[in-house]
Amino acid sequence: MLAKHPHKRASGSSRRGTARSRLIKAFETLTHQAHGNAATITVTELCRLADLSRNALYRYHAPLLKALREHQRRSPKFAQAKARRSAMQRRAENIGLRQDVSKLAALVDHYYAAYQETATLLERRDRELAELRGKLQLRPALLPSAGR
Repeated sequence: MLAKHPHKRASGSSRRGTARSRLIKAFETLTHQAHGNAATITVTELCRLADLSRNALYRYHAPLLKALREHQRRSPKFAQAKARRSAMQRRAENIGLRQDVSKLAALVDHYYAAYQETATLLERRDRELAELRGKLQLRPALLPSAGR
């Protein structure tokens, strides 16, 4: 099939080469314009400047996309956004932990009240048993042995 249409293969590979060179040139232009503010460089802006679709960038030019992401990560705004997300996550975890502590405190109160009620009932039972033993004046009884 490639032998029937050799011009398609050549034009496709040259088109990718020109797209790559346009992407590199656009990336260099954007990095020089950004002046250290790497967060302002976006995939959309890069593709617009290189006159290339986003799909083509993601599919055929992954190394250039990786270079863009690395450039964005070095941005102070990226670090601030990451710290902000981390702080928000910790706040959410703290709220959840506080709710858990409240639930645990309620359970402790519940079980302590149940313990106190049980202890009171046991003391009352022991007093009643002692009174019954005193009224009956029970004495130990000898049990007949099984062998006799």
